[in-house]
Amino acid sequence: MKLGVICDGISRDLGHAVDVMDEFGLEYAELQFVGDREVGDHSKDEIAAIDRLLRDRGKPVSCLSRHIFAGMSKENRPGDALHTRHMDALRRVIDMAYVVGAPLVRIMTPRKEQILWGSHGAEKWNVAHGAWEAMLPLIAPACEEARAAGVTLVVETGNGTMVNSSYTGRKLIDDLGAKDVLKVLWDPANNCWCHERAWPDGYRELAGGYLGHIHIKDVQTDTPRATLEVRRMGEGELADQFAPIADALRADRYDGVISLESVYHPGNGDFEAGFRLCIDRFREVFG
Repeated sequence: MKLGVICDGISRDLGHAVDVMDEFGLEYAELQFVGDREVGDHSKDEIAAIDRLLRDRGKPVSCLSRHIFAGMSKENRPGDALHTRHMDALRRVIDMAYVVGAPLVRIMTPRKEQILWGSHGAEKWNVAHGAWEAMLPLIAPACEEARAAGVTLVVETGNGTMVNSSYTGRKLIDDLGAKDVLKVLWDPANNCWCHERAWPDGYRELAGGYLGHIHIKDVQTDTPRATLEVRRMGEGELADQFAPIADALRADRYDGVISLESVYHPGNGDFEAGFRLCIDRFREVFG
């Protein structure tokens, strides 16, 4: 399968990150922060330098991952100041995607309202009425921009976002009628927070052409205590699920990229050290 890494999980020094990728035979570079800037905030000269470095080193870009729409809420509306800033950022990222040859651009979704749907009384007393419906017109213009530009968006299943599960990711795509231009960026570790089991539940929700990209990390969640611990791969909640996920991806001939999201450190803040502790396990399972 096609393996890569979110480069700034190793280092925001892209040259060094590529050196480490070469050390472990990783091919695909996912870009989020390069230097002191998030993708979409680099100058034309900086983008050209990023592109030159990656092409010279034989590292195709799998995805440009900016936090588009993150931090918005059900109070926001299409065309307000915050939505306009996010849409402007999306256009800049799409422009960068043309230069570096990225087939995918990541978006997020607004802040999570905990209960979106309910019945037998919950629909009156507990549901955040209109929260899901208010999100759809915020995301729809991004789909139109992507269609016009000929790129594909991937919406990440996030911890604290409206799309925080495979189920809600698929529902967003269906509700927007956007399967042609919007896929799910599946982060099964993030989905642990809402107790959606990755295998088989989360995986099966994405059958039929909804899966566009994958992030892999391992975590231990304690939702009642509002606590999240990133674990060395294979030592968290997903330890028994990685292998069947990998087997299913092979059987289904998944042709996208799987990125190691290197957000683990061994207690000392050294994320490159955390990467080195996880990479062999990542390659063993998904390679």
